[in-house]
Amino acid sequence: MTEYIDIDGGRIAYDEVGTGPLVVLSHGIGDRRQAYRTLAPLIAAAGYRVVSADLRGHGDSSMEWASVTGKAAISRTDIANDLLAVIRELNAGPAIVVGHSISGGAATIAAAQSPELVRGIVEINPFTLVQKFDLGALFTVSRFRRGMVPLMGAMIFKSVGQWLKYLNVAYPSKPADYDEYMSALAAKLREPGRMAEFMKTGKSTPADAQAQLPNVTQPALIIMGTEDPDFPNPRAEGQAVVDALPAGLGSLGLIEGTGHYPHAEAADRTADLILPFLKEHHA
Repeated sequence: MTEYIDIDGGRIAYDEVGTGPLVVLSHGIGDRRQAYRTLAPLIAAAGYRVVSADLRGHGDSSMEWASVTGKAAISRTDIANDLLAVIRELNAGPAIVVGHSISGGAATIAAAQSPELVRGIVEINPFTLVQKFDLGALFTVSRFRRGMVPLMGAMIFKSVGQWLKYLNVAYPSKPADYDEYMSALAAKLREPGRMAEFMKTGKSTPADAQAQLPNVTQPALIIMGTEDPDFPNPRAEGQAVVDALPAGLGSLGLIEGTGHYPHAEAADRTADLILPFLKEHHA
């Protein structure tokens, strides 16, 4: 059952399962909270209250929010503020925040801004560091090229079809319900206004998240799928995030053979990394 939290500026949709210490799951751009449909029950079964939230403008959350950037954009700081508001409204914090892609950067900001509400963070294939486009990698790394061409097409032409082509590359291993999930996602993105909201995520950069990395005081787990087409070298990208955190706070976990969505491709192996982190850091 979809539940809602009204916060300043709009309404955030979420699902909840389990009881125990709070874990908040936040998805990436152009997706829905259901991206965690197989991971959330595994975390809940280990003794946690798991809340999977839609990003502003995405899924069943409301549209047309005002951004801290002052323009029609969805930034990592916007998402971080929404996640912190959800934790406050649920009155169940502190939480461990799990953020994928753009939400990895948002988790960084939330932890740095409100350590009393965030006990630790897990970043899955995060865009937390400012990217320098590697033109050479387009020619030397086929995985990167095959992902970037449709991704750029989706952003330039505002095309659901190109986005689905990108996702086909970003999921090198397909979950059993892949076709069904993508059909439902495409239907959601074709609803009036939804694709325009998705496009707002491309009007911000990870600079706000990168600036906050040195200010994080809580433990952080960075998880990377080794076949992620978004980065020429996923392992190096994950290690760079760890290295930008204060010494001793971050650790890197790799999930071999998965792309940009290991939490959906291989929920069991993703849980194998997350659950020990929760047990150690989430009372």
